[in-house]
Amino acid sequence: MTEKEKMHCVELYLPGDPEIVREQTACLEKLHAYNQTRPTQSELRAALLQEMFAEVGEGCYIEPPLHANFGGHHVHFGKNVYANFNLTMVDDTHIYVGDNTMFGPNVVLCSASHPVLPGLRQKGYQYNAPIRIGKNCWLGAGAMVMPGITIGDNTVVGAGSVVTKDLPANVVAVGNPCRILRQIGERDRETYFRDHKIPEELLALL
Repeated sequence: MTEKEKMHCVELYLPGDPEIVREQTACLEKLHAYNQTRPTQSELRAALLQEMFAEVGEGCYIEPPLHANFGGHHVHFGKNVYANFNLTMVDDTHIYVGDNTMFGPNVVLCSASHPVLPGLRQKGYQYNAPIRIGKNCWLGAGAMVMPGITIGDNTVVGAGSVVTKDLPANVVAVGNPCRILRQIGERDRETYFRDHKIPEELLALL
């Protein structure tokens, strides 16, 4: 098995392998171009995302600057995904994000890690595990998702949370480490922020 093949098998591998570095450098060139675009160049941004990402659905929008180890090369976005400033994706292996999911500023999706044993780190080894985030999720500002995590559909992750274990669908989860706070339910059909009620005409559209 080559070092490149090990990247996607949760195997220890050497990221400095020349084949990996050549591919990564080419991806980072495209990422640099994306981050240099002007706010008026929305069509160019959309075209670059199609080149950069493994998959990107219609209606996706990512505010520059975007940071990604492989420039999004191993990232799969569904439709209408929105990411605010400074989304960081350590995409050394695959990251999957479902339709209509939103990321606040400074969110980190980290698919790569390093072994605890110091000798292995000294030799430069790392390993990767894929991240899967469902549809209609919302990750608040500064949230971090660790390697190998799955987050279910509709789940909200609070700002500053560090997700170290899988989260099911339809929950609000917060904290470091991130824990389930409550289920999403009827109370969420009444108010959207503190005592601010959701207008009936909007509820009728759901």
